[in-house]
Amino acid sequence: MSHPLAQLAFRVSLTLAAVGIVGAVLAAAVGLVLLAALPSGPAASATTTQLCGKDDIAPAGGKDYLALNNVWGADTEQCVGVGDQSLKVERAEHDRPPNGAPAASPALVKGCHFGVCSDNSGLPVQVSRMPEITSDLVGTAGEGGTYNAAYAVWFHSRPAVDGPPDGAEMAIWLRSNGDVRPSGVMVAGAMPIAGASWDVWFEKADGRNRVVYERVGDVTSVKGLDIRAFTKDAQTRGWIKPEWYLIGVEAGFNLWRGGAGNAIDQFSVTVDESRPPASSKPLGPAACTAQLTVGTTWAEGFTATVVITNSGGRPLKGWEVDWTFPGDQRVQNSWDATVTQNGRSVRAVNADYNGTVEVSESISFGLVGTGPPPKVTALTCVPR
Repeated sequence: MSHPLAQLAFRVSLTLAAVGIVGAVLAAAVGLVLLAALPSGPAASATTTQLCGKDDIAPAGGKDYLALNNVWGADTEQCVGVGDQSLKVERAEHDRPPNGAPAASPALVKGCHFGVCSDNSGLPVQVSRMPEITSDLVGTAGEGGTYNAAYAVWFHSRPAVDGPPDGAEMAIWLRSNGDVRPSGVMVAGAMPIAGASWDVWFEKADGRNRVVYERVGDVTSVKGLDIRAFTKDAQTRGWIKPEWYLIGVEAGFNLWRGGAGNAIDQFSVTVDESRPPASSKPLGPAACTAQLTVGTTWAEGFTATVVITNSGGRPLKGWEVDWTFPGDQRVQNSWDATVTQNGRSVRAVNADYNGTVEVSESISFGLVGTGPPPKVTALTCVPR
C-alpha cells in the first residue's frame, strides 16, 4: 500500500570563516518552459578556480554569481571546478545513506545566501511587486551515485539580508538518482504548472515554510524557468506571503553517495523589471472549473487531487466544488479544503488561506478515499 508521505530532508549547511554563516536547504522551484528530457549539455566551460575546502566560496565568473563547495554532512573529500557561471563536481568521495542528510550541497548562487550576496542581482524583490524572474540552466548528469539536481528560492520577511531567511524555502527538483525524496507531506500530485507536471510537498521546519515542486519526469536542462509562476502557486496555497521578499535563487546538487561528473554547464537568472506583475483589474464575471485526478491506489482505497482553475475574468475570492461518486466511495481525509459527503454527493469548500485564485491560475486540494478508484468526470465549480 502506498501513501502520499515521505520522510527525507535535504539541507545545505555553509560555514564561512569570515562571516560565520550556517546554511540552508537546497531544493528548488518554477512555471517554466522545459526542454523535456534533454540530452546532457556540453562540457562545462574551462574552470578558472578549484574549490576543495569544505566551506570554500568564490565568484563564478565575475561577482554576479557565487559558487559554494559546501561539504557539511560528512568529512569526505570533494572538489568542484568553478568557471564563468558554471560548476562541475570533479571529485566526491561521499557514501551517505539516502534516508538521512546529504554529505554536501555544492551550488551556484544569484542574490543572497544567508547574508552573503552576489553583485548586480536585481534582488531582493517584494512578492507582491515581483517582476518576471526567469532562469536558464544547461546541465550534465554524473555517472551513478545518489544525488538530486535542484533549484532553491529563498524568501525573507525583510529586504535586509542579515542572516538566515525566516520566510520560506521554495524548491524545484529537476532530477534525482537513487532513492531520495523530499521531506514533508505530498499535498498534490502531478500538478500542471506551465506545461509540466509537479508533485507538491510541504512541511514546516526550522521556523520556515518548506515547499518542494518535484518534477514528474527528470530533465537535465531548463529554459525560461518562471520563478514568478511557482511563487504565485505557493502564495495561493498560503505558504508565501505577499509582503515577503525574494532574496536569492540557487541551483546545484545534494550529494549522498558519489556525485562526480554532475555539472552546471551554463546558469543564468534574469530579473526583468520591464515586465511587472499583470494587472488584476476585473475583466468579466467570476467563473471556475474543476477536475479530479486519481493518484495512488491500493486494495482498500485511493488518493485523488482536485484542481480548480479560474476560468473567469476576475480573481476568485472563494470556491465550492460538487461532484457525485459513481459507487460506494467515501472520503476519509482531505487537505487544503473542507470536504463533506452525503451519500454519494461530495462538496468541497476552500480553506481560509486558499480561496483567492487569480485569473487563469489554478489551486488544488487532495483527499484520501475508500473503495475502488472513482471515474468522476462531471464536477461543478461555483465561485463564492
